[in-house]
Amino acid sequence: MEKNNQKYQAMNVVWLKRDLRTQDHEPLHYAEQQKDDYIIIYAFEPSLINYPDTSLRHLQFIYHSIINMNQTLEKFNRKIMVFHEEIMQVFELLSKQFKIKKVYSYQESGIMQSWNRDQSLLKFFKKKKIKWIEHQQNGVIRGIKNRNDWDRKWFLKMNEPIIQNKFSKYIGPVIQNKKPLKSELFDQMKEYPSSFQKAGEENGWKYLKSFCKSRVANYNLHISKPEQSRKSCGRISPYLSWGNISLKQAYQFTKKQKSLGFNKRQFASMMTRLKWHSHFTQKFEQDCEYEYKCLNPGFESLKKTNDPKIIEAWKKGKTGIPLVDACMRCLKETGWINFRMRAMLVSVFCHQLDCDWRKGAHFLANLFLDYQPGIHYPQFQMQAGTTGINTIRMYNPIKQSFDHDPNGVFIKKWVPELKELPVNFIHKPWEITEMELKMMQLNIDYPNPVIDIDTAGKKARNKIWKHKALEIVKRENRKIVLKHTRNNGNQ
Repeated sequence: MEKNNQKYQAMNVVWLKRDLRTQDHEPLHYAEQQKDDYIIIYAFEPSLINYPDTSLRHLQFIYHSIINMNQTLEKFNRKIMVFHEEIMQVFELLSKQFKIKKVYSYQESGIMQSWNRDQSLLKFFKKKKIKWIEHQQNGVIRGIKNRNDWDRKWFLKMNEPIIQNKFSKYIGPVIQNKKPLKSELFDQMKEYPSSFQKAGEENGWKYLKSFCKSRVANYNLHISKPEQSRKSCGRISPYLSWGNISLKQAYQFTKKQKSLGFNKRQFASMMTRLKWHSHFTQKFEQDCEYEYKCLNPGFESLKKTNDPKIIEAWKKGKTGIPLVDACMRCLKETGWINFRMRAMLVSVFCHQLDCDWRKGAHFLANLFLDYQPGIHYPQFQMQAGTTGINTIRMYNPIKQSFDHDPNGVFIKKWVPELKELPVNFIHKPWEITEMELKMMQLNIDYPNPVIDIDTAGKKARNKIWKHKALEIVKRENRKIVLKHTRNNGNQ
């Protein structure tokens, strides 16, 4: 650093992760309170972006969220420095340009790889005498052994005042970015498919406000419908996952609408699901091994067929089961489907198709634009039946089809091979005869089901209920209840 920059030799750093917003942001707020100036950084870490749970659509959403933030920050001569390097190396590079005094960030309930990275980083900071201040994220509490008093603390956190972030002009030295985005990755990330929800803080608020203004009216009525839910659901999950809006902001804004007396039940349902967001993340915070180990170890011995051809058919949306294929194709194209259809995809994969949940977990993580480890893996295991403590939900895809897409609107939209088929055959196209097809002058190029659904369902039920009755499963269940579901004696 040049001598004329000596007065700026001590500086702070705000490290962004899943908190890509400019308001209700504690690290940014506290960095502003210090006498030393600060820079804001984000690192696309090769070890994480190349990990099997990450896809290009995630990186695109992150990158465009950063662009949205910079539009606000540039008024203050500030800009998020984007690195394509491991975060340890980023801090090493920065520490050569100025003395890092403090680092501000949110705690991250991430995968084991990010946890191990943070432990190494903590040692580095201690060696460099850098103070790392981590703020609590979304009501998730680090280091707890059980859920005693968790609900009360969550509500206290959600009702804290919203931070109104204000920014000072940056007058510090010019910091050199020696590890910028590589051109190939940059070219991929700057593109953004129009079929995805637009990224960024501004768009997150547009979705939340439009939901509260009008779309909420049919929330409870259409929440399970694959087509109608695309409008009636909040659709703020990507913005919560990547931190474009905070859970506290969403909770308080929704709570305010509920107090007005309109659609009170619908708003109450929405607020309940916001709490579930933290509930599942808290499970993962306490043990991120749930990414690759059964929550209940007793299920590790549950044998699965794992037929490669069936797994591939499920991934391609070509199982011959219309609603399953429609959901998978919709998810590939748009990055979002409603909760019930997600649960059905996982349930059919694990039960009727008889596949180990780990064979599909990373694949769906890649497709979900709103992927968040703390929600994804506990939910995946819940639908797979490997928690032991949850009711085993085995979704019959044909029943789900009749119940939630009775006229086949969603199916015909995403499985165009069936769009000319009469509604009475749309749920079970294999039942139409060749003669009937000829009479209707139809040529349907759609496969028969990869399994007999009824037979596979009966076999799966017998298998998993028999396994759930094992003593090792019941013994582990008691431990899980104490760790994850106990709350002042109430479960």
